[in-house]
Amino acid sequence: MENKKSNEADLEPIRSSLFMVGLNYIAGIVLAAFTFQTISGDNGMGELNEKSAENVYQQEEKKEETPPPPAATAQVNAPPPVTENIVERENTEEEPITVVEVPPVVEVAEETIIVEEEIIEFPDVEAEFIGGAQAMMKYIQQNILYPPTSIEMNEQGKVYLSFVVEADGSISNVSIERGVSKDIDNEAKRIVRSMPKWTPGEAKGKKSRTRCRLPINFQLG
Repeated sequence: MENKKSNEADLEPIRSSLFMVGLNYIAGIVLAAFTFQTISGDNGMGELNEKSAENVYQQEEKKEETPPPPAATAQVNAPPPVTENIVERENTEEEPITVVEVPPVVEVAEETIIVEEEIIEFPDVEAEFIGGAQAMMKYIQQNILYPPTSIEMNEQGKVYLSFVVEADGSISNVSIERGVSKDIDNEAKRIVRSMPKWTPGEAKGKKSRTRCRLPINFQLG
């Protein structure tokens, strides 16, 4: 027996396929519509962004072209120049006169220049104590004063002196050539200075200044 299929049973699988195709078609249209709106929206924003960027760039150029305002300069209030007539006055003051006092002239007395004669070391005639050597030794023994400090310190010895017998017999320039102690040397000089005038020495038949030397012995008991 032959199975018979109805037309509805044969169209059932086709109907399902067509339904799926229709859904896909509708979904494609909807997707295309949304995609078109998104692209159109993006193009509008891009144009706005480009226009705004151009406006900003133009504003920056305008700012750069605008010159800066001039700096404020400080104003100095200077006093007005003096326009009064300046009258030059001559200096009528007299210069002070310096008075120089001249000191009085003092008369200076002429200085007396004494030219000492040469001292003869080796005269033709020696100077001599009046009365000779013995009288001189006696004079020394009678007038000598032994220094007390020299006695305490047991100082003794021979003092050598030199002196000048002037042309008039007086004695000068007494000095110690070799001494013993300070006190004994001073006593020896005192004795010679206290001597009376000597008989002066002679050179070339004329009384002259002559140098003499004398030892005086200081000795305790």
